[in-house]
Amino acid sequence: METILIVDDEKNYPPIISAVLENEGYETLAAYSGYEALERLNDSDVDLVITDMKMPKMDGITLLEKIKQKNSELPVILMTAHGTVEKAVEAMKKGAYNYILKPFDNERLILYVKKANAMYQVIKENRRLRDTVKSRFSFENIIGKSKAMQDIFEIIRKIGPASATVLIEGESGTGKELVAKAIHYNSSRNDKPFIAVNCSALAENLLESELFGHEKGSFTGAIAMKKGRFELADGGTLFLDEIGELSQNLQVNLLRVLQEKVFERVGGVKQITVDTRIVAATNKKLKDEVVFGRFREDLFYRLNVLHITLPPLRERSEDIRLLVDHIIKKYADERKSDTPVIGVDQEVERLLYDYDWPGNIRELENVIEQSMILCPGETITVSDLPKYFKNNMYDNHFFHRIPEDAKLNDTLSEIEKQMIERALRLKNNVHSDAAELLGIGKSGFSKKLKKYGMN
Repeated sequence: METILIVDDEKNYPPIISAVLENEGYETLAAYSGYEALERLNDSDVDLVITDMKMPKMDGITLLEKIKQKNSELPVILMTAHGTVEKAVEAMKKGAYNYILKPFDNERLILYVKKANAMYQVIKENRRLRDTVKSRFSFENIIGKSKAMQDIFEIIRKIGPASATVLIEGESGTGKELVAKAIHYNSSRNDKPFIAVNCSALAENLLESELFGHEKGSFTGAIAMKKGRFELADGGTLFLDEIGELSQNLQVNLLRVLQEKVFERVGGVKQITVDTRIVAATNKKLKDEVVFGRFREDLFYRLNVLHITLPPLRERSEDIRLLVDHIIKKYADERKSDTPVIGVDQEVERLLYDYDWPGNIRELENVIEQSMILCPGETITVSDLPKYFKNNMYDNHFFHRIPEDAKLNDTLSEIEKQMIERALRLKNNVHSDAAELLGIGKSGFSKKLKKYGMN
């Protein structure tokens, strides 16, 4: 719903114009001076300003100039009497969208408003597309050649064009928001906003306002009307991260929006209708949260129409090399050195494969970024790795994962098999190179492949 600010020092004009425009489905705000109008613009989301030309202290042209300094793209329509048409034309040269003569015809006013709003919506969308390059969220930039990730790509291709809600589950750092953006930008809504909100980052009352907006005076500090994320994402996609942290009250409110597509702002009574696709994400298993009574079952089924489970990095270790190369390229421009980092040495690669990655891709990115800063040459070595990573790496996690009743020969065979698989991955399935990496001869390597059925 577009919001229009009406500015006029004559007390009767804003209510009259408001009645006309609200009947057309617009939301209106009123200001009775240029200074009050600027305060409104600071505190509220406004899509159009209609201002009188002749006002004391700050006239319409001065107000126009100040508005353009703050937001050069916000359209402004000037109201003027016959005697000031010349000034209105001057204002058009300074960036006014249009002017209308008092007393005006309602239909002409509505026509101007509709055209100005349509233009501004296009401008805002172009701005959004400039800020977020769509290709950044193509499949090619979600890194992964593993079967698990190829399956994820196939799911995104299938569910992208739909409008049904999507639930993404996965550990922290697995790339849930990136997948949500890929879903949005591979859908028919890709020319509309993608709005994200972290449900765990705000207290309940603040999160309610953030999601649904609030009216002026609805609570302490609500000095002006504010649109919520649902309104801002109208026509597009709203990404609700950490959905499992929602309070019971907000779960009820969200369920209503999903069912009825309407809500009220905090402190408001007017019903607002939106067409917003919900993509939710959580690092919890929501089905378990339902069983324990912490998450509403009806809301779970509303969210879980389409489902994606992202694998942790330890279950897709064949993607680590690709991810490392991608991260090095990403931070190459930020590295303040005459010697660019181009890769990691073999020992580092082994350590990266062997590590559990509790923080998943986010942790891997952190490790590589730090190592690039510490690395004096072109290749990251063990000495360049962050201290915490080396400490964790050499804590011998693998030993603690071995069951207490494990048999020695079976365990050694499993370790040998995993080392062979890793060597083959590291050497792109070239057997002679993998044998050399393991320090064994080609014939011995072939026997082991046959032993484990890996021919």
